[in-house]
Amino acid sequence: MAYTHLTTDELAFIKSYYHQNLSISEICLRIKSSRQTVYNVVNTFKAGISALGFYQNYKKSLYGRRKIVLLEVNQ
Repeated sequence: MAYTHLTTDELAFIKSYYHQNLSISEICLRIKSSRQTVYNVVNTFKAGISALGFYQNYKKSLYGRRKIVLLEVNQ
């Protein structure tokens, strides 16, 4: 099974199901995603981060390694 990234629609569904007090297992079945993925998203919502905020952070993390910044040494 190939991994697919979460879409904004799926995040909106997870958020609405979370506010309807559905269990993580039930949310997984409805959006056909893994438990760990849904669990991570729900915990982010519990921390007070919105779906849009989660998506922006999620997209940032997909760009790979951060650039190395070399510091200038004064002699």
